[in-house]
Amino acid sequence: MPTATASASLVFGSATVHRNLPAARLVEIALANGEGVLASNGALTVDTGERTGRSPGDKFLEDTPGIHDSIGWGKVNQPISPSNFARLEKKARAYLAGKSDLYRFDGFAGADPNYRLNVSVVTEEAWHCLFAKTLFINAAASELASFEADWTILNACNLKIDDPAAYGLTNDLCIVQSLEQRKVIIIGTRYAGEIKKSIFYAMNYDLPDMGVFPMHCSSNVDAADASNVALFFGLSGTGKTTLSADPARPLIGDDEHGWSDAGVFNIEGGCYAKCINLTREGEPQIWDAIRFGSVLENVILDPRTRVPNYDDGSRTENTRVTYPVSFIANATIPSVGAHPKNVIFLTADAFGVLPPVSKLTREQAMYYFINGYTSKLAGTEAGVTEPLPNFSPCFGGPFLPRPPMVYAEWLAKRVKDHDADVWLLNTGWTGGPYGVGSRFKLKYTRAFVTAILDGSLRNATYDTHPIFGLHMPTTAPNVPSDVLNPRHTWSDKTAYDAKATDLARRFRENDAKYAIADAVRAAGPSV
Repeated sequence: MPTATASASLVFGSATVHRNLPAARLVEIALANGEGVLASNGALTVDTGERTGRSPGDKFLEDTPGIHDSIGWGKVNQPISPSNFARLEKKARAYLAGKSDLYRFDGFAGADPNYRLNVSVVTEEAWHCLFAKTLFINAAASELASFEADWTILNACNLKIDDPAAYGLTNDLCIVQSLEQRKVIIIGTRYAGEIKKSIFYAMNYDLPDMGVFPMHCSSNVDAADASNVALFFGLSGTGKTTLSADPARPLIGDDEHGWSDAGVFNIEGGCYAKCINLTREGEPQIWDAIRFGSVLENVILDPRTRVPNYDDGSRTENTRVTYPVSFIANATIPSVGAHPKNVIFLTADAFGVLPPVSKLTREQAMYYFINGYTSKLAGTEAGVTEPLPNFSPCFGGPFLPRPPMVYAEWLAKRVKDHDADVWLLNTGWTGGPYGVGSRFKLKYTRAFVTAILDGSLRNATYDTHPIFGLHMPTTAPNVPSDVLNPRHTWSDKTAYDAKATDLARRFRENDAKYAIADAVRAAGPSV
């Protein structure tokens, strides 16, 4: 197991550091400090301020000789010098030392004890500590006695950097991470997703050296068949949390997993679900999980009744709720499972040209994984106000420190070794592109998932898409046949062909960035 190369002191001057407070006490402190209010359903409701999504342009990685050659440097992995990292850490520590009270969470990332990392999170606001408590795996009292952090996060969310250029930054906030020191420093953003994603980033670096394939996916298992495990890969907003929350299939986890020689395990201990347009009818498990002990981010409350208005996206489309996985009635605890039988890639195609469901060959699986196509949805990142076409390698590009082919090769190995079927499921648009067509009905998407997982689609009859080469079922249970071929849903077939060709060209421009086998490249679309 990796160990920190430098001890991260968690003493901050005269500040009192409150360690692993109960959720009720953290809620009480947050309310007293004006950090949030209680919604009518009991959830602590907070406003994250200027940033309502991740800030990838302000995320930096300490560039040291020990890790330099193993990193896929570029737009995602932006380097910061060791000296500037040290100065920013010093600045954050001095700021936190000026507080009278700080809040510390000690717990774990990794439900399988064989691959578990110890995580310490120190925050200036109580609700951020509650967030960590809901998202990571809580330690027992006996485990805390000898607890030593493998990773430490310092969150100075209200500190602003008045001279960013002096630190090699462009804005007055930053998220800086050191893979060698195993530290994360968060400055100037109250968006709590930076806490969880920094540890996922850490696991994406550490786990491959431990013989584990780290994955940006959700997972569930058949209630009557423990061998029937499924994975759902996808970026934010594509449906990972929604589709894995299934009353008939216990949840293993909603966002981050490892696939070891023994099977899959959840990296986290909680769920971080989007709740824009949430309804009890559409997503009953998520609805029922929102209660005391959970945290709502940027959800608008009725000023009189404090009832959440999940349809109100005026603050952001990226409204969120976090809750412990135990709040899902049929969750699998501990969050581990067997080797998956089905791997589902989720894409929200804003072009409206991909089929709603396709069965992939081994080569297509590799191709569509390394390209990781979806659309960025409004609010998931700073500055994104409408869906944009986006290629994110391995459906998790923002969280991959190593070159993408490292993870793609892991996928190919695991799928081959365990004979898993791989599918591409489009949760985006049909009948036209964004602004013209409509989003696929959730009931149809759920029907596709059911047919995949119960085996109905495995031996179905398929047509081949003329441009993308994808294998589209000609029929699917409980879904009208006229939506299975996307071209049939467009009134203007010539416009469809042009849009499909345009997207195919974008795929080819993107795949040129990768050194992939000829057979894999040939599995992509025709232009």
